[in-house]
Amino acid sequence: MSTDSFQPIAQCGVTAQPDAAAYHRQWLIANDSGQWLNRELCPRLADVSVQLRLGYLVLTAPGMLRMDIPLDVIEDDDSVRYSMKVGEQTIDVIDEGELAAAWISNFVQVPCRIMKVHPDTPVAAWPE
Repeated sequence: MSTDSFQPIAQCGVTAQPDAAAYHRQWLIANDSGQWLNRELCPRLADVSVQLRLGYLVLTAPGMLRMDIPLDVIEDDDSVRYSMKVGEQTIDVIDEGELAAAWISNFVQVPCRIMKVHPDTPVAAWPE
């Protein structure tokens, strides 16, 4: 990945949009066990394209309708806040909801969820 490409969802597609820098790796995909999914575990993640448009993270993938996720909304409902490990670090994440989970699960053919990294616990170092 070049220095002028950004990956809003870790292990999914990249975008060269300059305003995406602020959202680099702010989301990730987790399976039902709370494990972070990378391309090695779930190769179809590479086929999810992302871009920023009008305050939304817009996801597209072959054979799928577009999925829009608000960029700057952090749910303050603790029932959707979880802790999970990324590499050696435990971080807080916010579940993006049932519609987003159904979209990504349907595309990658693995039950999983789209999680937003909580701004209070950013990932210090992403595993390769």
